[in-house]
Amino acid sequence: MQYAARLSNIRKHYQLGTVEVQALRGVTLDVPKGDFLAIMGSSGSGKSTMLNLLGALDRPTSGKYILGERDVSEMSDDDLSEARNSLIGFIFQSFNLIQQYTVMENIQVPLLYRSGASAITRKDAKKCEELAERVGLGSRMDHRPFQLSGGQQQRVAIARALVNDPAIILADEPTGNLDSATGVEIMRILDELHAEGRTIIMVTHENDIAEHANRQIHMRDGLIAGEGVFPGHTPAKA
Repeated sequence: MQYAARLSNIRKHYQLGTVEVQALRGVTLDVPKGDFLAIMGSSGSGKSTMLNLLGALDRPTSGKYILGERDVSEMSDDDLSEARNSLIGFIFQSFNLIQQYTVMENIQVPLLYRSGASAITRKDAKKCEELAERVGLGSRMDHRPFQLSGGQQQRVAIARALVNDPAIILADEPTGNLDSATGVEIMRILDELHAEGRTIIMVTHENDIAEHANRQIHMRDGLIAGEGVFPGHTPAKA
């Protein structure tokens, strides 16, 4: 079996003044390629810390993290930046769009962080247009975030996450700031991406959203407290 990510006995400790916070206390997790994994847990359970580590936004205190075929602990900061940009697509609860940029310019941002990139090529621009069309924003490519609804902003974030054709999509509460109907539409897009073979790792506290995944893990006190697998799972219908 091929794996998108593998965590082995991962620990993450933070020092807050004189207090050491053990955010993760020995987590082992394999994420096969093509998996749709939902990470659940209450506030302080360690799920956000785990997502940050999976996204190479932070390094573990100890343990081993294999991203694709590379050991993150052996990667330089520049290597990590390159891995984040080329291997991982991020979707955030708060969208994290650049307010002065248009829809098209926001989608293009990861392309400008590629090693050696100096400008957007015609091929790049066409790909961004196709992604905007795919998420239903073909007629709003010149709009700026303040001119869009929350659901439309999240669609921009999804297109941006896809622009470098990442191996893994990390979604942090992707429907958390959206109404129920809009959340259904966003999950429909994630279901389609999973059906195409994309690996998706999603943090959520909503049971109905987690049901879109084929596997769920539940975090508690920095550990995986339980896991649910749904053989033959069919994504929930939008």
